[in-house]
Amino acid sequence: MYVIHNGLIVTEEEILENHALVIDGKYIRAIVPNEEVKNWPNAEQIDANGAYITPGFIDIHSDYIETISAPRPTSLIDLNISLKETEKILINNGITTMFHSLSLYKTDIISKNMMRTKENVQRLINLIHETSDDLHLIRHRLHARFEIDNTEGVELLLENIEQNKVHLISFMDHTPGQGQYRNLQYYYDTIQGYRSVSNNEIQTMIAEKQRAEIITPEQIKHITSCALEKNIAVASHDDDHMEKLHLVQSFGTTISEFPITLDVAKEAKRLGLHTVVGAPNVLLGKSHSGNLSAVEAIENDCADILCSDYYPSALLHAVFQLHKQYGYDLREMINKVTINPARAVKMEDEIGSIQVGKKADLLIVEEMDHGYPMLTKTMVDGMFITETNYRI
Repeated sequence: MYVIHNGLIVTEEEILENHALVIDGKYIRAIVPNEEVKNWPNAEQIDANGAYITPGFIDIHSDYIETISAPRPTSLIDLNISLKETEKILINNGITTMFHSLSLYKTDIISKNMMRTKENVQRLINLIHETSDDLHLIRHRLHARFEIDNTEGVELLLENIEQNKVHLISFMDHTPGQGQYRNLQYYYDTIQGYRSVSNNEIQTMIAEKQRAEIITPEQIKHITSCALEKNIAVASHDDDHMEKLHLVQSFGTTISEFPITLDVAKEAKRLGLHTVVGAPNVLLGKSHSGNLSAVEAIENDCADILCSDYYPSALLHAVFQLHKQYGYDLREMINKVTINPARAVKMEDEIGSIQVGKKADLLIVEEMDHGYPMLTKTMVDGMFITETNYRI
């Protein structure tokens, strides 16, 4: 049993001073005034030294594991090693639950990255499914990102849903000239980032993408229905117009990832969809593909969730940057990486906030010089996993 005291406890509703947390086994047993700490004389006392005590971060969209698994396009590291090395990095960035965003693409230039072939994606899906929460540093979950021109992959996706290997689904359309790649120059730059190709090759790829067969709305509706029967949340990706939002919502979609424009983000919010923006977007001050600014979306109250997307460190720093630089309420920003994503993926009864009866996934975050946030301790399921200290 632990008692964590002398910290600022960030709950969903407020930041509590002069209170302590009592952790019993995997769970939060009590939140009590400091003077009641004496009621647990046998508990191990943890002094937070005035730091913030927050829930562990829940990241519902990140393909970072691809970088660890395939650090070069033609180099594939053992996937067991990759998963364990990835979680060491994630826990040290405060991410205690990760929805690994694995892409189910049709074979093309991008999928020449070895971690985006159908066979290797399925191997990693199987590995994530086989993980035991008790034997890993964090919780591993699967976010299946399905590209709508992957017509031959529908049955495999449905099989993974049926076998309970999927925990979140998003439908993606990366056809150049719309969505994320409305500006074709960004498409050129992205492809060049994967491998060196000529302009003629890219032009050929654009033409092929633009005339490719895609799955039908009926198939999307069927996949969504199968997911919802399994209590799996479904997201739409790179929403760029109102008609798409209304269509996907009619199928049962509840999440809008990376809306392209402010108007679309506002409409997603009005419709009651959970809206997701990227934390790296906050740090960069803009979208890496020229679309909606995350800060602008937050300013207009149409961004519920921050995800790390491709840079795990971004979550912690974006939260504090939004508070320090832009003046947003720290508690509300922390909610965007904790309880809000928990609700979106239907885990709010178990994790996502500091509340009696919930699992003790906790972070202790100190502010160093110039407001730099330093994660000093992490706890998952009531067990301290990491501790970091500067030599001062």
